[in-house]
Amino acid sequence: MCNACGFPTRPGHWTDAGATTSGDRLRLQLRRVDVLNKILRGYGFSARTPGHGPGFALASFTGRTTLLPDLETVWEEAAQQLGQPLDPLDPRFTRSVTSS
Repeated sequence: MCNACGFPTRPGHWTDAGATTSGDRLRLQLRRVDVLNKILRGYGFSARTPGHGPGFALASFTGRTTLLPDLETVWEEAAQQLGQPLDPLDPRFTRSVTSS
């Protein structure tokens, strides 16, 4: 149960497997945000944790920020805002992943 809102907590994402404490889950979430930002930077997006629970805040180069519950919806929202799917073979994508 969430202490802030009183709703039951959402089950974790499959990428949280192995996390035994809330600190572990937070570290994994921050790591995912770091990787997401390396990928999304080439498309003009950035991601961060919303600070109040699981999920992500996706911000575009125009300043539009959308709260999203999981990784799948991050990709869907970014593609919708771009007007085309994110191509993992696009040089913007491969450059941003290989350069740290």
